[in-house]
Amino acid sequence: MIKTDDVLKLDAERLWIYDTTLRDGAQREGLALSVSDKLKIAQHLDQLGIPFIEGGWPGANPKDAQFFEQVRAQPLTQAEVVAFCATRRPGLRAADDPMLQPVLAAQTHWITLFGKSWDLHVTEGLKTTLDQNLGMIEETIQFFRHHQRRVIYDAEHWFDGYRENPEYALATLGTAIAAGAEWLVLCDTNGGTLPHQIAQGVGAVRTWMQSQPQVTKSVQLGIHTHNDGGTAVANAIAAVQEGARMVQGTINGYGERCGNANLCTLIPNLQVKLGYNCVTPAQLATLTSTSRQISEWVNLAPDDHAPFVGLSAFAHKGGIHVSAVQRNPRTYEHLDPEWVGNVRRIVISEQAGLSNVLEKARHFGLTLDKQHPASRAILHRLKQLESEGYQFEAAEASFELLIRAALGQRFDFFTLKGFDVHCRTQLAGEASALDSIALATVKVAVEHQEILTAAEAQGPVSALDAALRKALANFYPVIDQFRLTDYKVRILDSSDGTAAITRVLVESSDGQQRWTTVGVSANIIEASYQAVAEGIEYGLLRQLPEGATTHDALLVAIAHARSCPLMSVDASPAILGL
Repeated sequence: MIKTDDVLKLDAERLWIYDTTLRDGAQREGLALSVSDKLKIAQHLDQLGIPFIEGGWPGANPKDAQFFEQVRAQPLTQAEVVAFCATRRPGLRAADDPMLQPVLAAQTHWITLFGKSWDLHVTEGLKTTLDQNLGMIEETIQFFRHHQRRVIYDAEHWFDGYRENPEYALATLGTAIAAGAEWLVLCDTNGGTLPHQIAQGVGAVRTWMQSQPQVTKSVQLGIHTHNDGGTAVANAIAAVQEGARMVQGTINGYGERCGNANLCTLIPNLQVKLGYNCVTPAQLATLTSTSRQISEWVNLAPDDHAPFVGLSAFAHKGGIHVSAVQRNPRTYEHLDPEWVGNVRRIVISEQAGLSNVLEKARHFGLTLDKQHPASRAILHRLKQLESEGYQFEAAEASFELLIRAALGQRFDFFTLKGFDVHCRTQLAGEASALDSIALATVKVAVEHQEILTAAEAQGPVSALDAALRKALANFYPVIDQFRLTDYKVRILDSSDGTAAITRVLVESSDGQQRWTTVGVSANIIEASYQAVAEGIEYGLLRQLPEGATTHDALLVAIAHARSCPLMSVDASPAILGL
């Protein structure tokens, strides 16, 4: 495991991180950002300590122009907002190109300008000559410099261009330098170059720059990689090791096709493993929360298995692994998860050993050790239920209830006496349209008092959930705050067809936290009831005061809840009072 002193050395060389989530990342299929989304993401990146944030291409669409206008009214505290654009078009003077005026209107200090490095793109894409392309690069940079803008030159398709015509690819860089560009960013736009080729290309440029009398030390190299070959992060690291000092990428690796270099992987590798100065240690500790928050804003599920920031990045499942990590985390962790704002997780499954069970109990705040008679019984029950199709790895709330049952600490908030679900489908209006309605009837007992209720909904599980809530609402008004936020069904043995065992996972929320419960049965409605009922039970358990372990405590909690309808979900357990 890396030592703490290596997280940020005081004399570490500075790397300039350049985020293009708002422009290149937004080109990912299925990702769409509103102006409000872009502003929130920019502010979050600013807090993370990103020096350059590319806001978009002013003039390419109204949304980007609005972003630059609004970000001026809400200026960032640390980062430079950068406008992006292409060189002037063939046959036009830069001053006459209507696409360049909105870029000036964005009023950013820095502009990132991309130009063609590959002769194939010049002749086939732009339909112009190689000399004309050099003129386009030169004149556009001079145009922006004349207007007191600082220029980052993105050499598009540079590695492909250098491989096929090295003299011309280098000539485009020389033109950009002579015109006043301060950064030369070498782009692997197609994403198919391998790390050793990136290193060779960057090394060749450095050697070439040293031989050019017009190149001053103020001109620096950057790298922009795509992930089509699965090596974007490795390629960026290879470029840094060869002298690149600007690293462009996106949060969570968002981007067109297979995405861009993932800054959530790059930053800790560059800073912790290689000792470069990217962000402060305090900012690095917000990396995980930044990754997950931005995934919420772009409406894409987080990658649980992403390096450093994924939910499973520091999760331990095998019993031998867990036992070793408890003794010394270095045995199975390459760095302290807290450095990147993540946490160590012990996963429960059929592969678990006693160490897993004891660690989860500790996490739940329950007292359990190897000598406790329930310990082995819990492990045996866990493996038995997993063999039947339960999955506690994804349903930790159900596993906590299982442990509490073994310890005699599981409260009987309610007892099911029976339920019935009836579905009716009928023609609705048009001859081909069908209208379905489900009616669920539930009988439960609370403190020996039986309640029979019914509810209708479009689906059987929704109707069952509604009927159960209706039955319990007078006893536990806080249930009104609980919501089902996800519902997943998996057929465990498809060879059995419609008679197969079904596993249902239900995610619930009280507006502050989420928890997941599981049900398994050959009857999908019964499996759903198990998961829904345990979800409600666990939500009620979270409302009990700490240390409430007796039947009397439960009665007091019920009585208090009934006298405090719609109790706030963020109320502390002490509000329930014992």
